[in-house]
Amino acid sequence: MVLRENFSPSFYLKSLASGVLSISFFIYLMFLVPHENSPIITFWDILEVLKKGDYITFITTFSLVFVIAFAVIHYKLLLLNSKEFLIYRKTESYKNLFATNKQVLLIVIPLTFTTSILLTFILAVILIPSFWSIVQYIFPLVFVGFAINGIYTLKIFFNYFARILLTGEFNFGKKDQLLQIITIFAFSMTAVGFASLGAMSTNITLSSIGVFASLFFATLASVLTILKFTFGFRNIKKGMNIESALSLSFIIPILTLLGITFIRITFGLEHNFDKETNSIAIFILGSIILTLQIIFGIFSSILVKKLGTLEKFINENIKSALSFILIFPAIAFFIFGMFFINIGIVNNEIVEKYSTSYFVLMIPFVLAQFKAIISFFKLKKRFDS
Repeated sequence: MVLRENFSPSFYLKSLASGVLSISFFIYLMFLVPHENSPIITFWDILEVLKKGDYITFITTFSLVFVIAFAVIHYKLLLLNSKEFLIYRKTESYKNLFATNKQVLLIVIPLTFTTSILLTFILAVILIPSFWSIVQYIFPLVFVGFAINGIYTLKIFFNYFARILLTGEFNFGKKDQLLQIITIFAFSMTAVGFASLGAMSTNITLSSIGVFASLFFATLASVLTILKFTFGFRNIKKGMNIESALSLSFIIPILTLLGITFIRITFGLEHNFDKETNSIAIFILGSIILTLQIIFGIFSSILVKKLGTLEKFINENIKSALSFILIFPAIAFFIFGMFFINIGIVNNEIVEKYSTSYFVLMIPFVLAQFKAIISFFKLKKRFDS
C-alpha cells in the first residue's frame, strides 16, 4: 500500500529501531568474544569461539542470529520507507511540512542511514573472512558516507532553524516541542560514527579528521541538549502530552551516544597519538553518565505511568510511528551498561571478566534490552496489520 500524503519521515523510526536492535546484539559479541589482534571482533575471532562449544559459543551463536535477523528487518524497512519517501516528496503534504515544526523530523532520514552505515560495517566485519585485511582501504568510503549524512543533517537543521528565526513562527509553548530532541539524537549518532572511524583508522590524517568531526557533532549535540531541555522544562507548566513525555527519556540514548563517542575518541588518541588511556577517568565518566540515565529513566517512567503511555502505545490500537521512540531508551541503557561494565569496571579490575559477578551485573541491562525487543515486535505487528 502506497501512503503518499499519509507518509511521515517519522516512519523511518521503525527501520532505525530494528537497526539499533541489531547493533545491540553485536555488543555481546564485541565484549564476550576475545579479539586481541583487532579493536573489534572479526570473522576469525567468532570462528574460534564457535569451535569451543562452551557457553560463550552459545551466546555467540544466539547473538549472531539476532544480529542478522534484525539487520534483515532494518534493510527491508529502510528500502520500503525510502520508496515511500520518494513518492511523498511529490505531494502537497511534503511541501506543507516545511511550514511547521514537524519539518525537523526529516532529520530521522539521515539518522537512519548513519545507523545503516554502522550496521553494514559491523556485518561486513563479522561475516566476511578477509574484510579486516582491507578495512583501512574501506575507511575513506565509510568517512564519505558519514560526511554525506552529517552534511544532510546539518542542512535540514539549519534550514529549519533559519526559518523559525526569520519568521518567528517557532512556538516554545507547543506541547510537542520536546520531540525536537530527535535532532540531538541524529547529531549524536553522527558523532559516534566519526569517533569509531577515528579510533580504528591507522591513517593519522583520517583518524584526526574523524576525531575532529566527531567532536564537532558531539559539541553541537551537547549545546542543543542544554538549550532544548532548558526551554522544554520551562514549558512543562503548560502540560505534557504522551509523545512529549516519551521524548524526555531520549536523554538516555543521547548520553549513551555521547559517552561512547568520548570513549572512542580516547582510544583513537591512544592508538594514533601515543596518549595513554586513563581507565579511572573512563570509570568516572561512565558512572556519571549511568547515574544521569538512571535519574532520567526514573523520571520519565513516572510520567509514563501517570499518562498511561505504555498502555496507550503498546497495548491499545493507536498507530503512531513516534511510538517507536519507546525502543531507544531501553536499548541505549543496555548498550552503555555493557560499555561501562567492560571498559569501566573490568578494565579497572573491579570485577573479573566472565565471573559470576560479571554476568550478574549484566542482568538489569539485558532485561532492558529484552523489554525493548518485546515493545518493538508489538508495535511492528500493529503497523503491519
